[in-house]
Amino acid sequence: MPIAITGASGKLGRLVIQELLQRVPAAELVACIRNTEHRHDFEKLGIAVRHCDYDRPETLEQAFHGASRLLFISSPHHDDGLRLLQHSSVIEAAKQSKIGQLFYTSFAFPEDGAISLTRLHAATEKAIHASGVPYTIFRHAIYSDFVEVLDLRSAVAKGELRVQPGHWRFNSVIRPDLAVAIAAALTSPGHEQQTYELTAPKAWTFEELAGALSELAGKPVSLIQDTELQHWMFGFLRSINTASTTGDLVRLMERPATPLKESIQPFALPLK
Repeated sequence: MPIAITGASGKLGRLVIQELLQRVPAAELVACIRNTEHRHDFEKLGIAVRHCDYDRPETLEQAFHGASRLLFISSPHHDDGLRLLQHSSVIEAAKQSKIGQLFYTSFAFPEDGAISLTRLHAATEKAIHASGVPYTIFRHAIYSDFVEVLDLRSAVAKGELRVQPGHWRFNSVIRPDLAVAIAAALTSPGHEQQTYELTAPKAWTFEELAGALSELAGKPVSLIQDTELQHWMFGFLRSINTASTTGDLVRLMERPATPLKESIQPFALPLK
């Protein structure tokens, strides 16, 4: 019976499908997408495509029909209230479709946050638990590409990385690593009623980031704690748990996590 993937045309969804294709035949996959203009991307690979719009509940049950496992990638909508309604529709459709196992992409350590984002994921997890559908929760840490707000290319050019003062530590992950871990769980037995905290195995610091930039640039990049620096991202980072780590990601991948230097390379080197 097939594995269905919602949000299949998004960044994470496409990477998961790439990994799944290394493990199962394309005929066992179903790409559930909102924008059917992307259907040819999957059909040329031999993957079935079904229309799946979180805002149109009538599309969901049909999209999930016959699937044994469903990867439910959380909605990207900016309004968390609306996202919760969308998530509720997906969970109900999964239940009505008699999905054998529901896999959901949540956010790491939501109990440690008191913002709309963490409340959304905590509420969605609660709804999944109440649904009676066997589940697996992937709580992933913040994506490492948050470093884009630091303008790493400019930091390399100036030889200075400026950040707000603080004792910062980051458990961030990159999507390709997440895709490997998720695909491994989707295609192996077990994992029912499990919640995985998918974080870097070791938190990194801004000092280590400056060191990685120095290695990439081949010249020193100094870390400057700038009290005048303003960006909303720092407030967001303070409102979530960016420091705690587990070995769940590495265990599911069965390989080491991508090193910090390699993770930031796309954002640090000059564009070609």
